[in-house]
Amino acid sequence: MIELTRASFQYENSDRGVRDISLSVKSGECVVLTGLSGCGKTTVTRLVNGLAPSYYPGVFSGSVKIDGKDISSLSTWEIGRLVGSVFQDPKSQFFSSELAGEVAFPCENYGLSTQEIRERTDAAIEALKLSRLRDRAVDVLSSGEKQRAAIASVYAMKPKVFVCDEPTANLDAAGTNQLAQTLRQLKEQGFTLLIAEHRIDWLMGIADRFLYLRDGRIAAEYAPRDLLLPEADILGMGLRSPHEGKCLPAPSVLDESPAVLKTAGLSKRIRKEVIFEDISLSVPEGGVTAITGQNGAGKTTLAQILCGLSKQTRGHILIDGKKARAAVRRREIYYCGNDTSTQFFTASVAEELLLNTGLTEENKDRARHLLKEFGLYEYRDAHPSTLSGGQKQRLAIACAIFSGRRILILDEPTSGLDGQNMRLIAERLKSEARSGRTILVITHDRELIESCCDRIAKIGVKFGGGDVA
Repeated sequence: MIELTRASFQYENSDRGVRDISLSVKSGECVVLTGLSGCGKTTVTRLVNGLAPSYYPGVFSGSVKIDGKDISSLSTWEIGRLVGSVFQDPKSQFFSSELAGEVAFPCENYGLSTQEIRERTDAAIEALKLSRLRDRAVDVLSSGEKQRAAIASVYAMKPKVFVCDEPTANLDAAGTNQLAQTLRQLKEQGFTLLIAEHRIDWLMGIADRFLYLRDGRIAAEYAPRDLLLPEADILGMGLRSPHEGKCLPAPSVLDESPAVLKTAGLSKRIRKEVIFEDISLSVPEGGVTAITGQNGAGKTTLAQILCGLSKQTRGHILIDGKKARAAVRRREIYYCGNDTSTQFFTASVAEELLLNTGLTEENKDRARHLLKEFGLYEYRDAHPSTLSGGQKQRLAIACAIFSGRRILILDEPTSGLDGQNMRLIAERLKSEARSGRTILVITHDRELIESCCDRIAKIGVKFGGGDVA
């Protein structure tokens, strides 16, 4: 179904790309691409769905065939009927303002009958458990809900091949389980799956093969049983664990005293909708706290309120025991959002890190060391937009650390990171906490929680709102 023969691609004005990729995926097979950030996983998916070089300019050689057809001879719309894509950033593929319209859009675009569009839209919304969000605007969905909406829009078209780039990056455990079940059903129905993914534990039982990429080449191929390696070997390859997560620390209400950051009866409504209600949170100084909860529970909204970027409907926020207005919180708290594409403002990686700091020799030296630690020093003169997804995430976290603010809120900081870089970030966060910084991490990443978090605050949905469990 998918046939790549000595396929090579190098992005324009960049040394990134893939070299000499030969890959054959049979109809109904599920193949997973894994490896360190920047190894070429996303580029392979772009070769298969035709976006490289038609959308992403660069130099291409070799051949790519889908269902026996060389895609160089196919128009974009013809490729779209054969290959459905779920991108790393789901909102980049949205066209409609509300969820049902978004799921229906691809079917409308190909001129299917009204009855068939309705049937396919309803089936996709049901399969991805999105019925309660059917009439909601896509721009108010949580990042995980947006991801499921993007998957549903592809599911509705029923292409022969599904290409997914980090599909669980922002999904909670329930969403990941639902996705696994959906992909398993698609595979049983004969669809072909090509998935680029760092988190591989949920794919055990679905994947037929794992391809390990390194420096733009396929370095190794594994059957699922062959990836059940000792933890030391997995660490050496820089992969996420293929094993189920360990037992996490029990959730706590975080009522230690004194608290550097505290909320009292915090509530948020948007129009008539309750986002969360009566959240009382107490966060002590010098630790790493995980804020967890299902997609749509209000975790990102809570973070934006805490750092003064959004306004609560009711309740108070205290820093060092004193009520803190939004302007005060913006000075005291650094917020690193879950959408790195909106966070960079300068023309180079080095400038981004040094933004809003004095250009002293001491700061330049600190920046140099931090970029080296995060594997970004060789890209110091590159524009942030040219970085891979994982590199952008590391730069965003580096900017938070470099800011000097004593309270950091990081929203899904490891969603697109490989195992090696996730562990690097976890160690650095522990180090920052030991130096007295207070860090809140909004995350679904069980490995990150196990690696560095001292405690968990769980935002739970209760009658449409939220509480700390």
